[in-house]
Amino acid sequence: MSDAALPAGVERRAFDGEERLATRGEPVYGEPTDGEWRAWNPNRSKLGAMLELGMDAGLAGGDEETVLYLGAASGTTVSHVADVSGPTYAVEFAARPARDLLEAADSRPRLFPLLADARKPETYAHVVESDVGAIVQDVATRGQARVALENRQFLADDGRLLLAVKARSEDVTREPAAVFADVREELTEGYEILESRRLDDYHADHLGIVARPR
Repeated sequence: MSDAALPAGVERRAFDGEERLATRGEPVYGEPTDGEWRAWNPNRSKLGAMLELGMDAGLAGGDEETVLYLGAASGTTVSHVADVSGPTYAVEFAARPARDLLEAADSRPRLFPLLADARKPETYAHVVESDVGAIVQDVATRGQARVALENRQFLADDGRLLLAVKARSEDVTREPAAVFADVREELTEGYEILESRRLDDYHADHLGIVARPR
């Protein structure tokens, strides 16, 4: 991939002789470290997989970029995002992973965990500032396109949606390709899709999508 597409603050570094994506920050999930750098494992991060596969996520990085992360879980990916971005709002619905997310936020003053349901953006609209530079979504639920559309209100006109679609969460009985086609079609209600790519090299039955608001 072209490293020009990597967000500022994300670099390729050698860990045990293997070149991998990395950010500066405290380790979160047992990932290899080299000084202040920690490896970004694409097998545990859909956004990491998108970057590793050469997708141009449109993430600028830097203190000025605000990010809304939907489906933050225990903080594996959102911790890397917060390492290289400005204010990063991390929405997670389940209490157990949210506790781990709070620990990841301890060393990251720009990471703001929110115990909330990404399907109900009105519950955190009073906290999340408008015109965020990017929405990163990794929500394992039915109606993933609808979640992206409901949260579009927060996205700047020139912002980006970085969506990881899990086919089995939509419908375990259908072929993933058919599920992905439906999700892409529904997304066009509010987004222009710039790029989409299967993530099977790292995550079976997942699709990565980069889109911008219409």
